Amino acid sequence: MDDQRLGWSLRSIRVRKRWRQADLADRAKVSRWVVMRIEQGRLGSVPLGKIRAVAAALDARFDAVVRWQGGDLSRLISARHARMHEIIARYFAGLPGWVVEPEVSFSIYGERGIIDVLAWHPTSRILLVIELKTEVVDINEMLGTLDRKRRLAAKLARDRGWDPLSIATWVVVADSRTNRRAVAEHNSVLRMKLPTDGRGIGRWLRRPSGRIDALSFLPSVQDLHPGVDPAPIRRVVKPRSRAKRIDPSVD
Repeated sequence: MDDQRLGWSLRSIRVRKRWRQADLADRAKVSRWVVMRIEQGRLGSVPLGKIRAVAAALDARFDAVVRWQGGDLSRLISARHARMHEIIARYFAGLPGWVVEPEVSFSIYGERGIIDVLAWHPTSRILLVIELKTEVVDINEMLGTLDRKRRLAAKLARDRGWDPLSIATWVVVADSRTNRRAVAEHNSVLRMKLPTDGRGIGRWLRRPSGRIDALSFLPSVQDLHPGVDPAPIRRVVKPRSRAKRIDPSVD
């Protein structure tokens, strides 16, 4: 949707509600000038948050879509997510004793979603919930979703004939400056929830024992394209050449 069409759409809703621009501005807690600029399709000087506020006041939802080379970026993000899946699958193929299921969907008591990777270690009876993140946007939402999937994973395991003694979690984040900055900004919270780093999860996966909660980075995923062999899983550990060191509890 272009700027002019967005403005026309919001204006049409306002007129249907029989509101003046001043009425909408009051409900959205913005100035009438902002409403006027939006309705005219002149969005260059209007903050995104105010556009969302005006839409919300009209009981509408504004979804911004970023397009690149004629298409939206969801395809690119999906490709990166698929490459992360491929790297993890190849890694587990070299680990003895693990049974791995990718993209495990669930619908339990009205709660729906997908666990990126569900891994089962029969010898130790440990279930591992793996979350793959191409982008770290909302730390609280990420941790809340992880807790929910961990809670529901026990039923998914029983449905497969698995009887876990412990349920572990591992968040694998595509390495980028933006993601590292987001993780560093919430370092204290992440240390409490996901205290194990890339080296720690690597050792644990070879000899699993008890519950573990980990977060590690998977470098270079943003540069991978279909047909390109993925980097080995050992790159989950932060390269030693980095000058700026992030706390190892979230590395």
